[in-house]
Amino acid sequence: MTLSLENLSDRQHAILALARGAGRVVVEDLAARFGVSPQTIRKDLNLLRDRRLLTRQHGGATLTSGVENLAYAARRALAHEEKRRIAARCAALIPDGSSLFINIGTTTEEVARALAGRRNLLVVTNNLHVVSILLPSEGVEIVVAGGPVRRSDGGIAGEATVDLVSQFKLDFAVIGASALDEDGSLLDFDYREVRVARAILGNARHPILVADAGKFDRSAPVRIGHVSQLHCVVTDRPPPARFLAACREAGTNVEVAAASGDGGPGENDAFESETR
Repeated sequence: MTLSLENLSDRQHAILALARGAGRVVVEDLAARFGVSPQTIRKDLNLLRDRRLLTRQHGGATLTSGVENLAYAARRALAHEEKRRIAARCAALIPDGSSLFINIGTTTEEVARALAGRRNLLVVTNNLHVVSILLPSEGVEIVVAGGPVRRSDGGIAGEATVDLVSQFKLDFAVIGASALDEDGSLLDFDYREVRVARAILGNARHPILVADAGKFDRSAPVRIGHVSQLHCVVTDRPPPARFLAACREAGTNVEVAAASGDGGPGENDAFESETR
């Protein structure tokens, strides 16, 4: 089916509005909100999925968009606990005394929080939220990339940003992506932001992608790069088989920061430990 808002019920319109505001809706919450059974809500979500208005996920759905990203507040709220686990796992890979890039993104901001209080770090960033998170940490030296600032999310992207990034060669990079294709492609929405991300990838010895599993259910139009350019992918659930195969072929590590009781690898166990 093609994307269509025709003949939707009032409840289905309301579900869409909630998804636009929060980025994600949960079956049990919707059932309680509208006083209907979870099965009825699942039917609503499946219809909205068939019309390409929502993307179904375990226990709920997310707003579908292949051309426009979610609002910053919605992205911050989406998969927040998963992002915290991912951030803790990523931070454990970065020793004191390291230099690193931290790119734009709500997951990369969680990594900054996990690194706060560390010692002898040099952080180059184009994310004003990362600056505010790390500024109180006396053991972290911060370099801010120049360029125009987006009011929507505090991101900095432009020619001046690329120029500054290109002056460094750092130990690590922490980058995010708006979507991940099963062929191993890393995707985003803003070509200016992508140019900065590519420069970061090219100037870091050990690039790390941090991305929650919901990114496998999304699409975006601009290609950042491929998993073969990464040292490691940190996520919260085992990736799809094709994506994992692309990582194995490239020799890219995959680390899964699973929640306790998920039945997946524990938070201290690498899901895939092959290295390039």
